[in-house]
Amino acid sequence: MIKIITVIGARPQFIKAAAISRAIKNSFKNDIDEVLLHTGQHYDANMSNVFFEELEIPKENYNLNIGSGSHAFQTGTMMMKIEEIVLTEKPDAILLYGDTNSTLAATLVAIKLHIPIIHVEAGVRSYNKSFPEEVNRLICDHMSSLLFVPSDSGITSLNNEGFKSDKNNNDLVSPDSPKVFRCGDIMYDNTLYFKGRVGKLKADFFDRHNIPQQDYILATIHRPSNVDAYDTLESIFKAFSSVVEKHNKSIILPLHPRTKSILEKHTGLKKYIDNKRIHIIPAVSFLEMILLEKYADLIITDSGGVQKEAYFMDKPCLIMLEETPWYELVDTGSALLVGNDTKKIADGVAYFLDSKKELVFPSLYGDGDAASFICEQILKYIKKR
Repeated sequence: MIKIITVIGARPQFIKAAAISRAIKNSFKNDIDEVLLHTGQHYDANMSNVFFEELEIPKENYNLNIGSGSHAFQTGTMMMKIEEIVLTEKPDAILLYGDTNSTLAATLVAIKLHIPIIHVEAGVRSYNKSFPEEVNRLICDHMSSLLFVPSDSGITSLNNEGFKSDKNNNDLVSPDSPKVFRCGDIMYDNTLYFKGRVGKLKADFFDRHNIPQQDYILATIHRPSNVDAYDTLESIFKAFSSVVEKHNKSIILPLHPRTKSILEKHTGLKKYIDNKRIHIIPAVSFLEMILLEKYADLIITDSGGVQKEAYFMDKPCLIMLEETPWYELVDTGSALLVGNDTKKIADGVAYFLDSKKELVFPSLYGDGDAASFICEQILKYIKKR
């Protein structure tokens, strides 16, 4: 049996980890011993504990309780604590997801200790190094021994950086001789697995929050580039206020803890928040988010994960960023990049809600069985140390 340490610390990673943990439990429990290390990068209960419970993720073996802080504080503190655990557990590999500071910290620890890195969601690029996530994913990819890529665009990005999916023809992998696989998206695994379970939540959830069950737009905001500056946040809320009046729709906005704390500081936004068609609710769990996505007419977000969830649910999406690592979504015509500009957001809503064009959602992210494929390749290429 091989031992892997899975490092997670943020909402999207909890979701991705659920698929792998479920595959191990169902098909690989005699072959893979998974040790879960939760850095505590997200510390709000709805952003952490609830996800573990409803996604059926095993209780973590370690929780570092890092919490918020600067990038240097988070990454440095995580590195010191992760290193202690790695030296104690002596894993055969470290399994990492995505592009958070938790991913970066674990990457640096693993490469210095010569422990193979398995990177799930490799090859994702926004081509903008001003985003810390881009820096994190670049470093992790180039230090990894096994790279699992969700889509064709990721393979193209890695090929352009010198990776070749057919370059390593033997069973020995290392950062200098990695293996690259196009495996599909494990978030799609979870959407298929869980979306059939949300129906029983519907009546209670909408009644409890006193929000409409139809004719609504779902929105999420949390990126510092969108919420840190008052003028930018006001620009977004101006768009929301305009949209609900013009299209006779409501907006449901589950409030990320970061956004909530900032909104509370800006009393000038109260006139938008008090709009009866803009329903601000607390942060929601993964299943509740799937429920909201299922019945929404349109999704507006600055979240990478929600962009893809919108696509998985066949919903049009406005991306409140200047670029996206999931640019294939834009290429399909089902998503538009609108940034945080009032007019672009309003025009984007009109484009989707007023257009008679039928949207197409071609299969981009595999068949919903990425987790099992990943586990099979781990068993094939990761050796006992």
